[in-house]
Order: sequence, then structure tokens, then C-alpha cells
Amino acid sequence: MVSPNFTSRKIVVIGTGYVGLPAALLLARAGHSVVGVDIDENIVQAINAGILHIKEDQLQAIMDEPEVKKNITAQSAPCPADIFLIAVPTPLDVQKQASDLSMVIEATESLIPHLREGNLVILESTVPPLTCRTTITPLLQRSGLKIGETLHLAHCPERILPGDVFHEIVHNDRIIGAENSKSRSMAADVYSTFVQGDLLLTDDVTAEMVKLMENTYRDVNIALGNEFAAVAHTLQIDIGEAIRLANQHPRVDILNPGIGVGGHCIPIDPWFIKEVDPTNARLIFAARTINDEIPTKVAAHIRDTVRGIENPQIVAIGAAYKENTADTRESPSVEIVRLLRSYGFRVNHFDPFVEGMEFPTTIEDACKNADCLALLVKHKIVMDEFNAKRTEIENVMKTPTILQF
Repeated sequence: MVSPNFTSRKIVVIGTGYVGLPAALLLARAGHSVVGVDIDENIVQAINAGILHIKEDQLQAIMDEPEVKKNITAQSAPCPADIFLIAVPTPLDVQKQASDLSMVIEATESLIPHLREGNLVILESTVPPLTCRTTITPLLQRSGLKIGETLHLAHCPERILPGDVFHEIVHNDRIIGAENSKSRSMAADVYSTFVQGDLLLTDDVTAEMVKLMENTYRDVNIALGNEFAAVAHTLQIDIGEAIRLANQHPRVDILNPGIGVGGHCIPIDPWFIKEVDPTNARLIFAARTINDEIPTKVAAHIRDTVRGIENPQIVAIGAAYKENTADTRESPSVEIVRLLRSYGFRVNHFDPFVEGMEFPTTIEDACKNADCLALLVKHKIVMDEFNAKRTEIENVMKTPTILQF
């Protein structure tokens, strides 16, 4: 329910992808007049038609609400507004192992002609520390307005979990970072209209760092699990059993090893910390190196398993970067299949969540005459069918070799 003290604002959201679109929908639902801006004209047309390009049932349900449809429009260029929210990608420049801020810079520059005194600019894109001060602030001040006085800037890192977008963005606590209290307060007012978690106020550099720390923490702990698995392989012991026993300790929580790290956050954000202080990011660098090597090791394991089979047929299941989603960004399973094919293997790759990669009918049909089934991503619907039909699946395979990761 909208607060009696609520004041509707005109909010322009630059970038209507995985981050910007959910924010735009919830701001519209809260009663704001929202303009989504995207350079992809197909996305613009889809939003104006009430059709979302992101397959999330909860988000589509929000889009279908009459109040939301009334409050949101999309176009290909910014316009004057009270608040501007930048939510464009910040990919990794692989060659430099550093952030590519070109889209953030382009989005910021596009706002300059439309800025006026009292505006608030919010950056949700994940960026290296000091980006707001050394990159965004000088760009915005080309407008003739001064950050912290006549123009306000805040960094509020996104909170998105593919597969559960709505719950994360509404119920998670949000970091609100800005150089001064006025800008922090203005940004907090915006997020308070739809966020039910706590709003945690800090400065902009701390906010930038906190977002990177969260994902780096995950990356380092995943790397530890993967490194334990490599040592266990050398020792010829069961890593699953070892982790289970170690985790009986009340202060130990070792993560299970996997096929690598995917998504648009965990495999990328740690590099942004190393970018600003490589001398003191040695553990972070080591973790990234360990996790980046995993797909190559998994592909090598599959290659060794089918060694001796003439022209083996491999079936790989799972293309998403995590279970029970269709998100394939930075997916290690996609890299594993690419490597296997580069070795010359025939690989049929399926994922029931990813459009165009569905099973012909069933897993059993997909595995006919196969020599190896590699279960790379354990989607629940996949594992339910596999566990129920394992005998039948093995019976239709030419060489019933099954690998689970």
C-alpha cells in the first residue's frame, strides 16, 4: 500500500535487462511514472506491449497489473525526469582483466542534456571502487551542475537472484551509498517505496566495495571447495564424504565443489577489486584462477572417461549457470561443451529451461545410443526424471556411462 506521504516521481531507468527491468516494474507498481530506456528497439516494443523478455513468472504477473501498465512506458532515448537510474552491464575486459565501463559511461553521457537542478542519479551497475567519484561525477558535472549541491549521485548496488528476482529485490537489505547525507536520504526515499528489507546508508566508495566483497566471498569459498576436491582426487578419497564430516564442526561450512562458477556477478566482480589494488588481492586472484580452471578439468575428465571408445557420442545436460533457471550467462557448462567439441567429440547439449535446447521428448530419448551422459547442471525436473528412469536410460545407451557433477 502506498504511504499517505508518498510523492510520485518521474523516473528514467537506463537499461531494461536483468537489473533494470525488475527495478522499473517495482517502481511503477509503487506509483512512480517510469520510463524504461533501452537501445534494443525490440525490447522497447515488447515492454510497451506488456511482454517481458526476461522469463520470470512473478515479473510478468507484475507487468500485467493495470496500475503497472499505466505507470510504465519504454523508449530508446532518455528524457527529462526527477530521478535517473542507471542499470547497464559492466562486463569484464578479459584481455585486461579489468572492468569495461563503456556502457556505464555511455549511459551517463546520455543523461547530461536532460539534467536539471535537484535531480538524483542512481547507479545500480556493479563497478570498481571509486567509479562514482572518478568517472561518473566528472561526466555528470559537464551539465554545469555540482554533485552534492545542485545534483545528487548515489550508488545502490543491485540485488537480483535469477529464478527468484521478486523476492530478492523486495526483501533483501539494500546498500545506499553517497558522498553526502542529502543524496543518501533522497536515494533511500526512492527505495523505501518498494523495498521491505533494511536500507543501509554509507558512503559511495564503501557501497561499491561491499557489492564486490559479497560476490568475492562466494567465489573464494567456492574455490576452496574445488581445491579440496582436487586434493581429494589425488588422495583417492571421496570429497563428498570428507566435506560432510568436516561440516559437522559447528564453525565450518565448506561448499560442495562444482563444474565452475557462472553468472554475471561471481566470476566477474572479484576482478574489479584486483583492478584497483592488485598488490593486496592475491587470494582473490588465486580463487579466480582456481575456479576458471574447473571447466577445463571437467572436460578433461569426460574426455578421459570415453577414451578408448571409437567416435563416442556424448550427451550433456544443463546449459544454465545454476540449477532451475534459464540463465546461461558465463555458464561453465557451455564452456565445457565448447571444449569437448573442440577436442572433436560429438556432443548433444540439452537444457529443458533454455529455449531451443529442450529434450526431443524425454531424457531417455535424448540418450539413445549415447556412450556418456554428463549431468552438468542438476535441475530438479531433470534429476526427478533421471532418478525415476535411470535403468531405462542406461538400457538405451550404447555404453551406459553416467557422470554426475
